[in-house]
Amino acid sequence: MNNQKRKNDPQNEALVSGIADRARNLYLTRQMLCTEAVLTALNQGLGGGLTDTQATAMAAPFCIALGDSGCLCGALSGAVMGTGLLLGKDGAYRQRKNMRDSARQLHDQFKATHGATCCRVLSKKVKHDKKAHFDQCAGLTARAAEMAARLVLEKRPELTGQANNAFINRRQSVLGGMLSRLAHLFSR
Repeated sequence: MNNQKRKNDPQNEALVSGIADRARNLYLTRQMLCTEAVLTALNQGLGGGLTDTQATAMAAPFCIALGDSGCLCGALSGAVMGTGLLLGKDGAYRQRKNMRDSARQLHDQFKATHGATCCRVLSKKVKHDKKAHFDQCAGLTARAAEMAARLVLEKRPELTGQANNAFINRRQSVLGGMLSRLAHLFSR
């Protein structure tokens, strides 16, 4: 099946949309920050094999633009990590060039869509309005997850049949998210 057919496949599009919505929900319910939400949605949704603890440990330093440096958008960082995980999972050394090409493709697409990849630039107009900033970041989180999921499924279409739809379709309220966050804080 060629890439155009896969892009228009209703099952793939529902899966891509579900992953984007799940990443947004993880962010909106304050369970995770941008990078963590994107990586977790891709990892859990498409069978990356990391535990939630491992995904969070990998992603946490990239949140809030590389540890609050204001540099690279955390949502984009999570998208790049997720594609690397899923494209290199069954042969990282053989897939290194493919993973680098995919990272560049995500970067270029994100920049073309949003005008920048730097968090400081992306948030400049909303940084003094907490709600607008939060809403903007939730949208960037969803769109980065969507871009990454679409790219991964174009290159690894077999993952469509292995998707964890129960995870992808799960939505929590802010209260539910708070309870999940507390449970994670008090677990080992």
